[in-house]
Amino acid sequence: MRHFASLSELQLEALFYQPPTTLTKYSPKQEIAYALGATLYIPATKDRLYERLNSSPIQDASSVVLDLEDAIGDDEVKDAEDQLLHEVWSIYRSTHSMEHLPFLFIRVRSHKQLKRIAQSLGVALTTITGFVFPKFTTSNGEMYLEGLQEIQATYNTPLYAMPIIETPELIYKESRIEQMTALKELLDRYQSSILNIRIGATDLCGLYGIRRTTNSTIYDIGLMKDFISDLTNFFGRKGDAYTISGPVWEFFQSNRVLKPQIRQTPFRQSYGETGLHLRKDIINEYLDGLIQEVLLDKLNGLTGKTIIHPTHIVPVNALQVVSKEEYLDACNILENRGRNGVTKSPSANKMNEMKPHQYWAEEIIKKSKAYGVFQDGHTYVSLLKEPASV
Repeated sequence: MRHFASLSELQLEALFYQPPTTLTKYSPKQEIAYALGATLYIPATKDRLYERLNSSPIQDASSVVLDLEDAIGDDEVKDAEDQLLHEVWSIYRSTHSMEHLPFLFIRVRSHKQLKRIAQSLGVALTTITGFVFPKFTTSNGEMYLEGLQEIQATYNTPLYAMPIIETPELIYKESRIEQMTALKELLDRYQSSILNIRIGATDLCGLYGIRRTTNSTIYDIGLMKDFISDLTNFFGRKGDAYTISGPVWEFFQSNRVLKPQIRQTPFRQSYGETGLHLRKDIINEYLDGLIQEVLLDKLNGLTGKTIIHPTHIVPVNALQVVSKEEYLDACNILENRGRNGVTKSPSANKMNEMKPHQYWAEEIIKKSKAYGVFQDGHTYVSLLKEPASV
């Protein structure tokens, strides 16, 4: 997988000071964790998966979850399992290289289903990067993680876990600290298998009958802002940090229902009349909210995002690209650690303090490998243009 693989070499050279690198499931775990970006959920009942992954609009996806849980009904489980197995085996037989495909994950309903799917896939597990464990708690987590390690040992292929935190005891104030402490102790024992921690914001908000609107973000909901802060406090600390992904953005423009545009969105007002030839398949009335939420995800220590629509892929991944200023600051900090306490930044507009900013700099370098570094004068907007005009 390489981010923005649909761009030509000339386009990459024009946009990137340092281009994204190619990664596979055999790359170092930390590099994969940072590279997931916009993780697209697809119901396991979908057919022609290999064809879908290689064509627009999904061809730019960096990570995909085949969903056997919430995306399908309880009476569809058997058919969905059969369809998923057929599609994964088809991918395994159709390609000898995974470099041009996204990281693939399977969201299972239980540890029993995990073992059943793994046994049915066998050698085709080499196509899969890992499994997503919904409603993950200390009660079911050990069974999931033990089962995963047994499968890895049996089939001798790296497989990672992505637990979803979305159950009542982890958001209820009276039990949260105790539960997060116990959860961290559990995940620490299996840390080599944990790729990413995901936030089930829809389930958590549903416990209170709350839902954000199109012009608000998850951080405008006090309960969720408080929860995300605690989750980052426990799992984002320097030394034993886990990669935490931003929660799902729920809104997308339907191609079948064209709503009248009463007003210009802030994004259109800023860029719509500049002659940039923005992509009509991406720019819609919900883009402003998505951009704002991703920016707040990053500011609060989260990397990447769960998505449920292909139009979210490019905006989310474009917002992960490192600016040249950030990259040069990070290099400056890492090159001077141990020699200087404080230096003026290469852009001469801020203070770079070696010890406090070191962890930040290390994170920026990891992101730069996965998403690349923009050339001067380019931002995420450059990736939202029509390809011919980049």
